[in-house]
Amino acid sequence: MKEDYYDILGISKSASSSEIKKAYRKKAIQFHPDKNPGDTSAEASFKKAAEAYEILGNEEKRAKYDQYGHAAFDGNQGFGGGGMNMDDIFSQFGDIFGGSFGGFGGGGGQRRAKGTDMRIRVKLTLEEIAAGVEKKIKVPRKVQSSGVQYGTCSACNGKGQVMKITNTILGRMQTAATCGTCGGSGQSLLNRPAGTDAQGMIKKEETVSIKIPAGVEEGMQLKVTGKGNDAPANGISGDLLVLIEEIVHDTFVREGNHMHYDIYISLSEAALGVSKELALLEGKARIKLESGIQSGKTLRLRGKGLPSVNGYGTGDLMVHINVWTPKTLNKEQRQFFEKMLEEPNFVPSPEKSDKSFFEKVKDMFA
Repeated sequence: MKEDYYDILGISKSASSSEIKKAYRKKAIQFHPDKNPGDTSAEASFKKAAEAYEILGNEEKRAKYDQYGHAAFDGNQGFGGGGMNMDDIFSQFGDIFGGSFGGFGGGGGQRRAKGTDMRIRVKLTLEEIAAGVEKKIKVPRKVQSSGVQYGTCSACNGKGQVMKITNTILGRMQTAATCGTCGGSGQSLLNRPAGTDAQGMIKKEETVSIKIPAGVEEGMQLKVTGKGNDAPANGISGDLLVLIEEIVHDTFVREGNHMHYDIYISLSEAALGVSKELALLEGKARIKLESGIQSGKTLRLRGKGLPSVNGYGTGDLMVHINVWTPKTLNKEQRQFFEKMLEEPNFVPSPEKSDKSFFEKVKDMFA
């Protein structure tokens, strides 16, 4: 069972945001890799503390965690939670250490540049959304070329920073600024192979496996860490951002986690009653329509919709009944319906429970 985030940071559930930040800083210093070289246990604790802070340090994520626990984030790529690496931690949470999170002995200085993120669109069918799917996508990434060489930056002597002296009304002020030559990495390009760009990078097509959880929606964005463009020298690779697009289904219409389905029956079936089998996204379901059922009636099949991406449950399937009126009649059929005009059973007599179309629309926007 996954350890409670509050227990990891050693705080109560009523802790304020400043207390959470302070507790995380304390844990990060205690288990920092620079203070515990080669200690895999300390590294694991360091990562756990960062994961806990990622959730509890964000008010929206914390509210979800307080209500649903780990289930609010389990199995969701790019929605927070596990799978963090050391580069993610250093790049995301450096602000709570005044920008010098990467090393306790250096006081800032050299930093690792991050490659640019890449964005792709992935189209999914409703069947794939219902079950979840793993997609293998070919992505043209920028990577370091074979034979490229980097050395110590001559402008900053590998420190990643240069000192600037400015004359002010208060006297001479000395400030540190990121080296403009190496971008703060402390390294510069020594050998650039033919066919590469100015940073020694080339474009290479790579097949990336993307696990897409069930229940994703149009416009939702997933993140695959480290599968964007590489950074030069000892930098961190960017991320691959995956934008979800839904393919319109021929039969079902989606509304959040619910789905809508129109079924057509004949006048005879409506009058006599009938049993119908529905082909769902997964499997089949049989519904029984009682005799005298009216056009416009909606049947609700609970749990036959789409799963929630956060694991909160499954939506319902709304089956809308439509009674089909024949467009042409032969002589005998016309005589039958003319005779039925005088029959009391064929005279419209809606009950209070039978809402009109306008009443249904009004209820939708109430």
